[in-house]
Amino acid sequence: MDLDYTAADEAFRDEARQFLREHLPAHLQHKILTRQRLTRDEAIGWQRLLNQHGRVAPGWPVQYGGTGWSPLQRHIWAEECAQAGAPPVLGFGVNLLAPVLMHFASEEQKRHYLPRILNADDWWCQGYSEPGAGSDLASLKTRAVRDGDHYVVNGQKTWTTLAQHANMMFCLVRTSTEGNRQSGISFLLIDMTTPGITVRPIITLDGAHEVNDVFFDDVRVPVTNRVGEENQGWTYAKFLLGHERTGIAAIGHSKREIARLKRFAGERRVNGKPLDEDPVFMRRVADVEMELMALEITALSLVAEGASQKIGAEASILKITGTEISQAISELFLEAAGPAALPWRTEASDTSADDDGAAALAAHYFNLRKITIFGGSNEIQKNVIAKMILGL
Repeated sequence: MDLDYTAADEAFRDEARQFLREHLPAHLQHKILTRQRLTRDEAIGWQRLLNQHGRVAPGWPVQYGGTGWSPLQRHIWAEECAQAGAPPVLGFGVNLLAPVLMHFASEEQKRHYLPRILNADDWWCQGYSEPGAGSDLASLKTRAVRDGDHYVVNGQKTWTTLAQHANMMFCLVRTSTEGNRQSGISFLLIDMTTPGITVRPIITLDGAHEVNDVFFDDVRVPVTNRVGEENQGWTYAKFLLGHERTGIAAIGHSKREIARLKRFAGERRVNGKPLDEDPVFMRRVADVEMELMALEITALSLVAEGASQKIGAEASILKITGTEISQAISELFLEAAGPAALPWRTEASDTSADDDGAAALAAHYFNLRKITIFGGSNEIQKNVIAKMILGL
């Protein structure tokens, strides 16, 4: 897609590419491009390297460790990271919790947690969903009862991503049953090493240990670990979800994968001819690419208008379209690979020996079935759009 980049923008892009060429470890790049999972130490190590160069959180204000880059420069950086196969930063802390802390936390909480988020000293997980409260998050039942200077937390969270790695959780708990369901919810920061917390793995469709059940049995959390006011957590939760849904769009990642898909199709042969000469298949690729181009223009226009400062229904639009595009690309990859993708080996997601990553395609395809569900299912997002934009 051609955008009207200035000479300064192109110089910034060249500098970003040079940085990644010099600093991105080849073994991490290979793992990302062949759809392998990083270890905990690898993910932390990459973020700490970025932190040494002040590049972990381009969207943060400079006063907290941000870069001071323009919205377009942040877009270029994200795009170049995706194209290069750079690992993502620890998004639960950098992209989700940090904006909440900046807007609603005490100065003491900001001073303590924000530097630790930048340097990956804390690995955060998200305690939102429960067995009876997924997209209907306001139905959550995990209770926090005040006992002097502590809350005593009891309940269960589920689908908790990478809780097995986390030492901290930001968690929604019910501190009052008065009023409507959105009332009486508070936002707590919970140390995962606290007695009474049990993490139990959930093995997903691709055979991975990515999500977990987390149980709280009389877990004592200091009141000083509450963000903002008691019973006002729903406001903070909605603020965070806007940032989560925007990030799920994964535009840079999809641009990289579309380019790889077209190269992949040129290497595969069907009935003696390259797959990229099949008009039916390539028309489907073109349809997805056009959807992606439209999505990028939409995202850039929202950033230019300052929508990132107050994210509303626009985040739902990005989430719906972005996740559907990611799933469509993975489906086309699977189809292009044909029989090469049939030997689905879970271990291929950890140790892939083939250069094109075909052995990991099936696991990747199945893993992406989740993305139209988490962060608020796409069906719920359509309701949000109907209400907030169409007034229905």
